[in-house]
Amino acid sequence: MTEKSKEESRLTPHNTPQADLLKELRTSLEAGLSSQEAQQRLGQYGENKLAEKKKKTNLQRFLEQFKDAMIIILLLAAAVSFVVACFGHDPMEFFEPLLILLIVVLNAVLGMVQEAKAEKALDALKNMSAPHARVLRDGKEQVIDAAQLVPGDVIRLEAGDFIPADARLLKSVSLKSEESALTGESVPSEKDAAALVEEKAPLGDRSNMVFSGCSVTYGTATAVVTGTGMNTEMGKIAGLLEGEEEGQTPLQQKLAQLGKYLGFVALAACAVIFVVGLAGGINVLEIFMTAVSLAVSAIPEGLPAIVTIVLAIGVQRMVRKNALIRRLPAVETLGSASVICSDKTGTLTQNRMTLVKLWVNGEPELETVSASNTPAARELLRYGALCCDGSVVYKEDGTEQHIGDPTETSILVAAHKNGMEQDELNRQYPRLAELPFDSDRKLMTSVNQIDGKIVAIVKGAFDMMAARCVSGDLEAAKEKNDEMSRGALRVLAVGYKILEEAPEDPTSEELENGLTLLGLVGMIDPPRPEAKAAVATCRQAGIKPVMITGDHVVTASAIAKELGILEDGDKAITGAQLDAMTEEQLDQEVEHISVYARVSPENKIRIVKAWQRKGQVVSMTGDGVNDAPALKAADIGCAMGITGTDVAKGAADMTLTDDNFATIVDAVREGRGIYANIKKVVGFLLGTNIGEVLTVFFAMILWHKTPLLSMQLLWINLVTDSLPAISLGMEAVEADVMDHKPKPKSEGIFAHGLGIQVVLQGCMFALLTLAAFVLGQRYGGSLEAGQTMAFMVLALTQIVQSFNMRSQRSLFAIGPFSNKKLNGAALLSLALVCLVLFTPVRIAFGLVLLPAWLYLVGLGLILVPLPVMELAKAIGLVRHRH
Repeated sequence: MTEKSKEESRLTPHNTPQADLLKELRTSLEAGLSSQEAQQRLGQYGENKLAEKKKKTNLQRFLEQFKDAMIIILLLAAAVSFVVACFGHDPMEFFEPLLILLIVVLNAVLGMVQEAKAEKALDALKNMSAPHARVLRDGKEQVIDAAQLVPGDVIRLEAGDFIPADARLLKSVSLKSEESALTGESVPSEKDAAALVEEKAPLGDRSNMVFSGCSVTYGTATAVVTGTGMNTEMGKIAGLLEGEEEGQTPLQQKLAQLGKYLGFVALAACAVIFVVGLAGGINVLEIFMTAVSLAVSAIPEGLPAIVTIVLAIGVQRMVRKNALIRRLPAVETLGSASVICSDKTGTLTQNRMTLVKLWVNGEPELETVSASNTPAARELLRYGALCCDGSVVYKEDGTEQHIGDPTETSILVAAHKNGMEQDELNRQYPRLAELPFDSDRKLMTSVNQIDGKIVAIVKGAFDMMAARCVSGDLEAAKEKNDEMSRGALRVLAVGYKILEEAPEDPTSEELENGLTLLGLVGMIDPPRPEAKAAVATCRQAGIKPVMITGDHVVTASAIAKELGILEDGDKAITGAQLDAMTEEQLDQEVEHISVYARVSPENKIRIVKAWQRKGQVVSMTGDGVNDAPALKAADIGCAMGITGTDVAKGAADMTLTDDNFATIVDAVREGRGIYANIKKVVGFLLGTNIGEVLTVFFAMILWHKTPLLSMQLLWINLVTDSLPAISLGMEAVEADVMDHKPKPKSEGIFAHGLGIQVVLQGCMFALLTLAAFVLGQRYGGSLEAGQTMAFMVLALTQIVQSFNMRSQRSLFAIGPFSNKKLNGAALLSLALVCLVLFTPVRIAFGLVLLPAWLYLVGLGLILVPLPVMELAKAIGLVRHRH
């Protein structure tokens, strides 16, 4: 056989007879592979692991922090300043470039540390892959590291095992596999080693196969490994991720654009100053220093660091609320989300079947499962519970551990609610014989001794039971079965038959005919209790929730209606219907479709990208491998931390550590609050920097004098800009943040009047500082006195302004001192300004002492922004966004 034909056959093991497959893989059911052959194949196929991208080193992370345009311009300014200092004679001139470098390096270290911490925390969550496997080697069963498995290995599986590789079943007994991570199906798939499946059958229909990353919920099996690592179905989907590149978030794009604009402004202003200086006969070195001062004024060098800090603080708050962020700027993107595409199973639902409805033969209506059902309903539950092989363990902390088939454990929980414990039932009504469930009969039977009689209890699908019942209102039962099915319930019928004696060798013909119908039970994978409120909050916030699931369209629609996702006028379609649509048709319909059922991984990417073409910021939540490509393609992907697969977590920007859909609403709220705080920080910093630029520029134009030295400006930017700005970024999220629609993707950071506000604030700062400079120079008797007065007024005015920027509402309405961190930052900034004003440190900064009355005049100028901003808010110049 050629290598090519071998490969083709390996790709369809579900369609190859067992004997042919074992022959091709050169292995045997009785002995498996030899250790020598297994080692050789390990070299050929590689370890049974998914390929991972090479992680960045800390050095790479550190160097990446220097890509920002503002940082580059600042480094150039530091270089010019350093060159000028080299030509000078005063060692203090090196103070300025060293201060600039210190700020830049601190920013880079902060970004590097935060990224590394987030990645380590995510690595700690990776708990999906099975670490060990039971394998037959050299004719003996042994436990090995799952990474050492190779094609041809014969493995043993039982209930509770993770499946370590794709494998073809050789033997199986009542086997069921939980495949929701791969197919989206909430109910375990029934498996049959004897089946031979069509070549083109979809994954969910390959009943003779088990797949890596899934788990065994019931039964036992022996299987032969057919695919490992990237050659598994999980690996194929992981390979789809390679084509999806990570782009910049809106915040990164806006700050990069802002840096470029400020760079151009700085260069233009420096050029004008240079020409004016030369024309005025000023020394070239002095002009250089002034140009550097202007560059320092124009560039908010603390902005990248402060935005990083604000995001990092937000990330820490979100971790406390069970949301782990991989990349800092992703927080802002989440706050901008206008569409949330969510997987259903395990994300919006509990991924646990729950019995919710009962119908007892002869009763006119369905009965809801409760803690006090009617005697007839309790009898139905008692019989149903006796015919179950699963079990439920109730722990001391109130949690439940479900073992076995989830349809059976749902019956046991309903019986438990009605005071019927499984162990007590089995003791009181002992099982004498049984017929296990199999996929051909779709029935299970147990023979129990009940109240002195020998009773065969049979449960199974209604259509299978109806043909075997000779007693009971089958017409009414069919109506109730259809009614529950329309409500997306999975229905089982329960019947019984009185026997003369317990059979020694029970058969289906003997036990599963001539039955009396006892009733029906309806179960569903229910919505998470908090999901409905979370969906309502999303709608209130102008966010469109969309369900994307591998489940049936009827089930998905019912859950979506209950949650409020599928409203009147909305559509629910299948993956097949989606495949039939062109891109143009999908673009026309996408805004009206709220539920997508039976979808493939490629379908999910199409849906996400269709919304993105509409200009929407798309979030995708999910836990399965099948969600991973869409998680990567979305503007922000949110993976589940507990049930989420390794691949999903690696593709996502955020991991919800409690697997709770409602957590995403908290994350959106936090993201919006963080973005609002970043806008406040940007507005505050740029307003003060524009004030500094205008002050230096007009002083040079009007008087050919610089009112502030570069190190004075840098101290202002470091102390009275940065410290209050960081605290401003910690402002509490405003109560109405989820009452308005998300901002459009195209909306700039200066929308809603912030740009005009920033310019006007800059003009106000410039006027106050120039006034202080003139007064200080005239009444202080020297240029240094004017610079001291200008330094004091500009520095302390900014502290006052930081309080004004806390909200677009009146400062007195929100409480002037309710942000305790800002209070502390303001006091520290005030102390550091006073340090260079009133101690010998002032000499290094070129400052002098002033007459006492000038300090009082300065205080009057410093407080001017408070009444000005309150008036602007009152007359609507600064508007609160509704």
